Amino acid sequence: MAESLTDRYRRLRPGSWARWQRACRVIPGGITHDSRHLIPFPLYVSRASGPRKWDVDGHEYIDYWMGHGALFLGHAHPTLVEAVTAQVARGTHYGACHELEVEWAEWICRLIPSAELVRFTMSGTEATHLALRLARAATGRPKVVKFTGHFHGWHDGVSTGVNPPYEIPMSAGIPGSVLGEMLVSPANDLPAIDRLLGSRQDIAAVILEPSGAQAGTDPVDTAFLKDLRQITTDRKVILIFDEVITGFRYSPGGAQEYYGITPDLTTLAKIVAGGLPGAAVCGRRDLVGLMAFGPDGKWNRTQRVAQNGTYNSNPLVAASGIAMLSQIADGKLHERANALGAELRKGVNEVFRKAGVPSVAYGDVSICHVGLEGPPQAGKPKNSELYHKWRCALILNGVDMSAHHGWVSAVHTEREIEETISAVARAVADLQADRAL
Repeated sequence: MAESLTDRYRRLRPGSWARWQRACRVIPGGITHDSRHLIPFPLYVSRASGPRKWDVDGHEYIDYWMGHGALFLGHAHPTLVEAVTAQVARGTHYGACHELEVEWAEWICRLIPSAELVRFTMSGTEATHLALRLARAATGRPKVVKFTGHFHGWHDGVSTGVNPPYEIPMSAGIPGSVLGEMLVSPANDLPAIDRLLGSRQDIAAVILEPSGAQAGTDPVDTAFLKDLRQITTDRKVILIFDEVITGFRYSPGGAQEYYGITPDLTTLAKIVAGGLPGAAVCGRRDLVGLMAFGPDGKWNRTQRVAQNGTYNSNPLVAASGIAMLSQIADGKLHERANALGAELRKGVNEVFRKAGVPSVAYGDVSICHVGLEGPPQAGKPKNSELYHKWRCALILNGVDMSAHHGWVSAVHTEREIEETISAVARAVADLQADRAL
């Protein structure tokens, strides 16, 4: 009997298997991020450089995880390594204000169209949480609208309407009373959101991923974005762009610059901190300014939006963020990465066509989404078993990519794209031999 794809993966990755068994004794499920779950077990990486990384068994991979999309300059980019190394020697946490946080905020205000003021957090989840608090404080209204399929972190308030069936929250342990503060509207449905906003007076904000749900896996209609901006303006509802993923990837000014649509508030993470744990909320001065102390310098918790965070804008992350943004500000690296992204999508689609499978590669800029079962259909659950086998097949052929999409960096080259397309062809053949595709 021929060896199955899963059995071959088990046999050829003994080091990852051993480490996962060890992890399961001290870490729930053996993983520290839900998307790293992989059947039969996850890959363990020992080092990375540029567009490549190596696992604990010595296998080399072309990487398209790129730090969950955070590493636009690839792994261990010399400019970032130099900046972070120099800062470590000067201190990682002053417990005080410092010049680097000012410079970092200035870069964000220079690049992001909506940014008049900036406040830092440590993660994208914290950033969206703070943005919703600002919107509610500014309007005095409790409700927020999100769209089906859109992901805004893992805090309680945004955990509804993420995955089909949308009426079930993405996690256990979330009070229904909290979920009740979030209203869910169908994605790309302008009449529906217009009716919802017109029928209520208690809506503070609308939040969405400007690329479309799940980083663009279910793409947005650009005309919908433009009309949504007008509707929210007319209704005096705050529009929040969650640019945790699209920020500095779609263009130096994010998706808002790319589409020419300016929101009221923007959340940023990933690339903004050069791949280190840092994030931000930016936007209109009158909104983000609600975090400032009053003219008398006193604390007024009935009017002021409070936020703490031990590691907010720490010098190490600020140094990395400055190094990153200064490298990508002119947009030349975006042109390169976007061209390679288009080349990758074209090549992968040609593989799918020749293999006679219904799969499709799609996306925008430097992102490559993969629909193994065909073009994206919003609200349709995916065959998770198939996508786990797809990841195993890619890994066995020297490519590491998220189940549904990959991120092309500015340091990938034509060589990596060509090798990836060949690896995808072998992976598809493996899936067909396993009768999975």
